[in-house]
Amino acid sequence: MSVYDKLKELNITLPPVATPAAAYVPFVRTGNLVFLSGHIAKKEGKAWVGQLGKNIQTEEGKLAARAIAIDLMGTLHAAVGDLNKVKRIVKVMSLVNSTPDFTEQHLVTNGASELLGQVFGDKGAHARSAFGVAQIPQGACVEIELIAEV
Repeated sequence: MSVYDKLKELNITLPPVATPAAAYVPFVRTGNLVFLSGHIAKKEGKAWVGQLGKNIQTEEGKLAARAIAIDLMGTLHAAVGDLNKVKRIVKVMSLVNSTPDFTEQHLVTNGASELLGQVFGDKGAHARSAFGVAQIPQGACVEIELIAEV
């Protein structure tokens, strides 16, 4: 099944690439690798603000991470022109805005990892890091970056 058929089956429409909010580019391709800049969680077009362990629970954080995965796929589509060219999602790095005692960053990040697996199948299995951080730009609850092989 093509990646686009899977997205359609999941009722997912890929967004256009967001305009960078600072001095960086949304993606860089070098050789057969594409590095996507960090994408923050958005809800209704604005930063999905909050802190895990304070005013956002794990399940909502997981939804935020899933929303980021959709944005990342939109950027990856813009970078390579056709998501079916992706040979592998290589690495995902997730930053979770969380209180010092919150320890479920890995479960929050599953929201992105699970969707990438659904969409790309075996090609979506990736290495990953999930960190708890004191703050993310615009107060967003989660930020994720991605590396893909094409």
